[in-house]
Amino acid sequence: MTAASYLAALQDAFLITGVKRFDIRGRQYIGTPLKYYFEDAGLRNARLNFRQQEENYLMENIIYNELRARGFDVDVGVVERFEQNASGKRGRVRYEVDFVVNQGSRRYYVQSAFALSDADKVLQEKRPLLSIDDSFKKIIVVKDDMMLKRDEDGIVTMGLFEFLLDEGSLDK
Repeated sequence: MTAASYLAALQDAFLITGVKRFDIRGRQYIGTPLKYYFEDAGLRNARLNFRQQEENYLMENIIYNELRARGFDVDVGVVERFEQNASGKRGRVRYEVDFVVNQGSRRYYVQSAFALSDADKVLQEKRPLLSIDDSFKKIIVVKDDMMLKRDEDGIVTMGLFEFLLDEGSLDK
C-alpha cells in the first residue's frame, strides 16, 4: 500500500480529516498536498503511548476540531507576496494561515500560536495575517490564559480557554 492509500483508509475510518489549501488572494483551492488533523487527539495520543507531546500541534488540532464542531467550513490558507531577501533580490514568499474559517457570509482568519514569547514570534504569526488584503477578522489564539486584546493592526489575540469556552469568541 502507498502512503496515499493509508491516508485514505484513515479518512474512511473517520480517524483523520484532510484539509484543502486555499489561495486567499486567488480565491481558489490549490492542488498542493492536504494537511491532516486527527478527529480525536486522545486516540492519537493513546496510539503513540503518550510519547509524543507536541503541544503546539495538539493545540492546532484542538482548534481545528472546535471550529468544525461549531459548524464552520475550515481550510488552510495560503497567501503569497513578493519580498526582498537579504541580498536585495525580490522573490515570491508563501505564508500559511492556519485556518480560513467560513460560515455563510462570515469569514475569519485564525492563527494558532502556542506562545508569543518575543517580538520575532509575534511578527512570525502576524505576517501571514498582515499579507491579507481584505477586511475579515484576523485572530491569533495562544495557549496562555490572557485577556482578549486588539492591536493597532486590528488583529485580535485571545487565550485558548476563552476561545474554547465561549462559542461567540470569534465575534468579540
